[in-house]
Amino acid sequence: MNKKFKATLQLLGVLILTAAFCVLGYMNANNIKLGLDLNGGVSITYQTVDENPTAEQMSDTVYKLQMKAQSYSDEAQVYKEGDNRINIDIPGATDANAILEELGEPGTLEFADENGNVLLTGDDVKTASAGMTNQNNNKEYVIELVFNEAGAKKFEEATKNNVGKRIYIIYNNEVISSPNVKEAISGGQASISPIESYDEANKIASTIRIGALPVKLTELRSNVIGATLGVEAIASSLKAAAIGIALVILFMLLVYRLPGLASSIALVLYVGLEMVLLQAFEVTLTLPGIAGVILSIGMAVDANVIIFTRIKEELGQGNSVEKAIKAGFEKALSAILDGNITTLIAAAVLYLRGSGTVKSFASTLAIGIVVSLITALFVTRALLNAFLAMGAENPALYGIKKDTKIIDFIKFRKIAYLVSAVVIVAGFAMLWMNKKNTGYIFNYDLDFKGGSSTTITFDKDLSMEEVDQQVIPLFREATGGDASAQAAKVAGTNEVIIKTRTMSTEERAKLYNSIQEKFSISEDKIVTENISGAVSKEMKTDAVWALTIAIFCMLIYIWVRFRDIKFASSSVLALAHDVLVTVTFYAAFRWAVGSNFIACILTIVGYSINATIVVFDRIRENIQKGEVKKKGLEFAVNEAISNTLTRSINTSITTFITVFCLFLFGVSSIRDFSMPLMVGIVSGAWSSVCIAGPLWYDFVSLSKKNKEKAQAEKSKK
Repeated sequence: MNKKFKATLQLLGVLILTAAFCVLGYMNANNIKLGLDLNGGVSITYQTVDENPTAEQMSDTVYKLQMKAQSYSDEAQVYKEGDNRINIDIPGATDANAILEELGEPGTLEFADENGNVLLTGDDVKTASAGMTNQNNNKEYVIELVFNEAGAKKFEEATKNNVGKRIYIIYNNEVISSPNVKEAISGGQASISPIESYDEANKIASTIRIGALPVKLTELRSNVIGATLGVEAIASSLKAAAIGIALVILFMLLVYRLPGLASSIALVLYVGLEMVLLQAFEVTLTLPGIAGVILSIGMAVDANVIIFTRIKEELGQGNSVEKAIKAGFEKALSAILDGNITTLIAAAVLYLRGSGTVKSFASTLAIGIVVSLITALFVTRALLNAFLAMGAENPALYGIKKDTKIIDFIKFRKIAYLVSAVVIVAGFAMLWMNKKNTGYIFNYDLDFKGGSSTTITFDKDLSMEEVDQQVIPLFREATGGDASAQAAKVAGTNEVIIKTRTMSTEERAKLYNSIQEKFSISEDKIVTENISGAVSKEMKTDAVWALTIAIFCMLIYIWVRFRDIKFASSSVLALAHDVLVTVTFYAAFRWAVGSNFIACILTIVGYSINATIVVFDRIRENIQKGEVKKKGLEFAVNEAISNTLTRSINTSITTFITVFCLFLFGVSSIRDFSMPLMVGIVSGAWSSVCIAGPLWYDFVSLSKKNKEKAQAEKSKK
């Protein structure tokens, strides 16, 4: 079997595999779990038996139900309606009765010894709260427990019999704390310490209160509701994705020629394999999930761009095509692995620490990264080797990189710093003005701020298109042009539920009159209730902690890989720059901030860190080659940025194309999400080229000056 025949079989094998995964993914596309925004689901409203529950009881119950509802879907939403009602929306579910039966059961809290014997239950606990002690100038976070009369006696007996042993606090069969008993405790009060942080103490205390709550729920109503974005959202998103990928393929073919063809085939395989894995892992796909897919597509293309740039450089140095391909993959490997592993670390942390939409984003991103690595490092390489063996040996087919013009980025770095500083300071000024004028730094939408939920029973069944065209404008007119209105149909009825910002009495009256006049229905068929935000305080805290830990882990990884804290600190500052620029956009244009804001920021973080690592990889290579000693630090940095400039521009273009298509062809909520994402992509390109490298240069220069100063002072002595 000759080499050419083997290559032909190899090419056919990849093409057949690509076709198979695409067909398999397409045939089973309906099996991909979709979120409430894309597919609808079950909506249940509970009412407390006690007509006047406390705010703390309601808050704890919402959090408890959020944790339980997420066993059905990470995208489940739980929020208050009025003073004693709680709504739960679960995507993809159809059996409201089964969900009602399980969610309505209170959580079970038990205190058990090391042998599993139950010592106390939630009925014995009066309350629990987080606190802080300060003994000998040492701060400690603690959980304060208060037991009722019966519980105090049981707890005293339990601690007396378990001195030196652990007592396990178990909620729904999961150990949430296992404090060691130091002595017998009487009086009905106890504290658990030390706890890592106040947030951790508060979370455990909240869970203990949940298990101890006497609040009971009864079903008020349950419905199967349609997709909040409408069926057209899926069609338009698929159309946008298809056009975006087609344009990316065209761009790669025009710029990179034969390697562009290889990457295009690999990209199509990526899409098919991604769809299959989304089904296999039962990932719930929502708007933030789509963001994760977009980012991983960008990273898949980016890996190929890095490789092809290296191949062009090798050809420009006079190497044969075979040697150029081999060297190109070898030299690109470190940048690709570092960029993807860093983002994968972030995805893992976000999945483990995050909740709701953050988990959906992390799941699709992690799957996408693994698939993109496989397609870029193995499939693209196999295709290029097959093309070569089949006779594609002309360097012109691969493109030959001309000598790179070294741009003096270091010389103009202060101007770049100033431009970025002006934008960011303007952003902070806008946040202050927004706070002063509206009471909020951002234009929060329903997910964060809550609002009003209006249920209308029409005389006939309206389509979502009719709702958008005939009903939504009435809400916007009544609320002074509020664009945050969200509509959903109740399956099997003529009911439509529309959520808006909180409406005043006058606005409600105006709305009711408009609806009655236009649709000739009576006022009793229009019911409005105030609702809380779907993104709870705990979910916001989870998201912030997840992002903080993810950034910290990325910093540690970069520090270890590059063996220099200055690389890590520069990359994190560049990342913070991109987040702040995006925040400036939200503040300046009063762009709606909802649950998708979190996904947008996470996407920008992943994109930014990947772009920066590519530049730092070249700087590291120049250091290893001795360029710093030969030509100076300034030249080494300028050369690294100049050599990666084409990659930075091309990757930004391909990712921007995909997101722009979503903006152009998507529904309003998708446009609201994609616009700030485009701002983040542009900012990421700017910071990776003009900010990150120069920052590292300044840190190194400052460190060098400090060392020289210290040595000079030492020599004087």
